[in-house]
Amino acid sequence: MSFSLTHDNYDLKRAISANRFVGLWRLMTGFHRHYFGATISLAVSASAKTITFLLLRFFVDQVLGNTRTDVPLWLIALGFIGLALVEGSFAFMSGRLASRTAEGVARRLRAYLFDQIQRLSFTYHDHTQTGELIQRSTSDVDAIRRFFADQAIGIGRIVLLFVINLAALVRLNGRLALLSIVVIPPIVAISVFFFKRVGKAYEKYQEQEAALSTVLQENLTGVRVVRAFARQEFERQKFEKENWEKFLRGRRLLIMHALFWPSSDILCAAQMLFGFAMGALMAIDGTITVGTYLAYAGLVIQIIWPMRNLGRLIVQTSTGLVSYKRVIDVISQEREPLTEGKVRPAGDVRGEIEFRDVSFEYESNAPVLKEISLHAQPGQAIALLGSTGSGKTTLVNLLPRFYEYTGGSLTLDGVELKDYPREYLRGQIGIVEQEPFLFSRTIRENITYGVGREVPDAEVEAAARGAAIHDVIISFADGYKTLVGEKGVTLSGGQKQRVALARTLLKNPRILILDDATSSVDTETEAEIRAALERLMQGRTSFIIAHRVQSVMNADQILVFDKGQIVQRGTHEALLAQPGFYRQIYDLQARIEDELQQELSVAVMPNMPSGNGHEPVI
Repeated sequence: MSFSLTHDNYDLKRAISANRFVGLWRLMTGFHRHYFGATISLAVSASAKTITFLLLRFFVDQVLGNTRTDVPLWLIALGFIGLALVEGSFAFMSGRLASRTAEGVARRLRAYLFDQIQRLSFTYHDHTQTGELIQRSTSDVDAIRRFFADQAIGIGRIVLLFVINLAALVRLNGRLALLSIVVIPPIVAISVFFFKRVGKAYEKYQEQEAALSTVLQENLTGVRVVRAFARQEFERQKFEKENWEKFLRGRRLLIMHALFWPSSDILCAAQMLFGFAMGALMAIDGTITVGTYLAYAGLVIQIIWPMRNLGRLIVQTSTGLVSYKRVIDVISQEREPLTEGKVRPAGDVRGEIEFRDVSFEYESNAPVLKEISLHAQPGQAIALLGSTGSGKTTLVNLLPRFYEYTGGSLTLDGVELKDYPREYLRGQIGIVEQEPFLFSRTIRENITYGVGREVPDAEVEAAARGAAIHDVIISFADGYKTLVGEKGVTLSGGQKQRVALARTLLKNPRILILDDATSSVDTETEAEIRAALERLMQGRTSFIIAHRVQSVMNADQILVFDKGQIVQRGTHEALLAQPGFYRQIYDLQARIEDELQQELSVAVMPNMPSGNGHEPVI
């Protein structure tokens, strides 16, 4: 079943309004007829209830009072039955239409929010917690759903009940009608008093619930790290701290409600007791009939108790308004434009990339890249080497326009990178990240993810062979249909990285970005992947981020980074011939490998037979 993120081409960004009630009204675009139908059904149901009390008055005064009437008793009985059926049927219809409105708005809002979050910039996600976005997409959307299902229609119901029953009371007895609404101004005043306070308390409660969700999400994501370092108690205390804060804020919110309910209940009960007493005295004095008193007793309940609920709904409406603001904060963010660009090539790029004094900084922070210049010819392999935080990953993140460079010029095939649509650029670039992410799907689905077409098994297997993972996959009982656990937890680190590499190879991009892609594999597997990459990178411009010199020795250019700048550049032989960071890293890694080989030799020697048949003496 397909669906649209908009209703009748209605973009939810149009719902943004400084007035939250106006914004909520706009959210119902496409469902206004359902809402009006629910309101009209409520009016019919309320009118049937009111007529029931008037019919009761007629029955008591005219039939039980032995007053002569031409109306047969069976017809009055049918009247009661018919009014009950009308009241129940239209109340059901009202609830059904209101629920359809609420669920329809919530469904559309959730779908739009999910799409919106996926299309926001990397900068926005860098500054927003995952738990916060989850909270707004679930709990806040549900609060808006409750607003439309209960609060909005409930306020309409109360207003209708008040107007219809007050009109009936005035017709019965004007004095009693006035006595019945004395309590309404104080109830409204109390409700307004608590309205703002409950709204603020609820907003703080939602913020804390988002913080608690973030802690839980991080713990579940990193559960293996937590257990590996035996930090369960530390995580428990961290969770308990946030949980205690949520308890305090939740208690404050409940106290607000607890203060409101007794005050409104006391006023309503006092009003009803006073009204019943005055009505009884008037009936004893003969000012009104017994039937009129019974009808009044029913109608006054239909006014007072709904007004009490009006106070509750006014207070609860503040939660819907708070959630509307939190949701609109996400909707109002500008999406990352994927298709905007001056240049729209018909085919693939050649892969010539040139940086001219490119600089970049994260908002107001210190520069991460400082006047970077390099020129990569089509098909060349560019290796980036340097310490952690030196700017290597940031540089390659500029190529798919995850971030926009803040200074200099960056061109692809002679065209400024900013003139290409992001969607086109990302279709030309394949990325294997330092920490690959796999979905909780089959291995085949993970490899074919992002291709956008039906892929023959032969192509999938070819990509897997290129990533040196095919033999591992077919060793599983279900082969390529093996279900990968969440984030790939059923695979080893090296296997996950090779599956991610196969996914990128299947995409067949013109530009490859390998962000330390062999960091989690053993030396033998690294050699296999490196050999495959050397074949597959032919004709493709490749950027290789690595910490092992062995992974970059065959690169056409090796760039050594330090503090956001290129401090050395050249081929492997040229860099070895000059003192500097590259030579130091090479010597250090070579010495470590030599020491490791010596240790392995010593460990193996005792198990080897000596030349005279005796065990060697250590």
